[in-house]
Amino acid sequence: MKLFTACAMALAIAAPSAHAAPKKAAAKPAVTKEQEPSVAGQTATNYSCELGNKITIYSSADDGNSIVMRWKNRLTRLTREATTTGAQRFENKLAGLIWIGIPAKGMLLDSKVNRQLANECKTSDQALGL
Repeated sequence: MKLFTACAMALAIAAPSAHAAPKKAAAKPAVTKEQEPSVAGQTATNYSCELGNKITIYSSADDGNSIVMRWKNRLTRLTREATTTGAQRFENKLAGLIWIGIPAKGMLLDSKVNRQLANECKTSDQALGL
């Protein structure tokens, strides 16, 4: 009986009371909007895509790990992601943008809704088959 009473008391101490104030939920971090990156001193490459879409990619010879993309009049920095296929893949997880470039073309994906935003994106040289 003493053992039963001791266990009951230990449980009563360890368990929260039904009358205890509920714990406050942790505050959600504020969603911050990224500041548009600077493209000063970077090389611009223009792409014409199907359906009349246009993309400009800004890159720097000093930084092969990121690009800045102009899409729908917004500048967004994307960071290189490793691939096993040799394709160039750059992503911005906050914006949900993924740029995939292969020698023949490029495509822009929206990872938040899992759809293509632009496809058959080609530079003037790619369009000519160079």
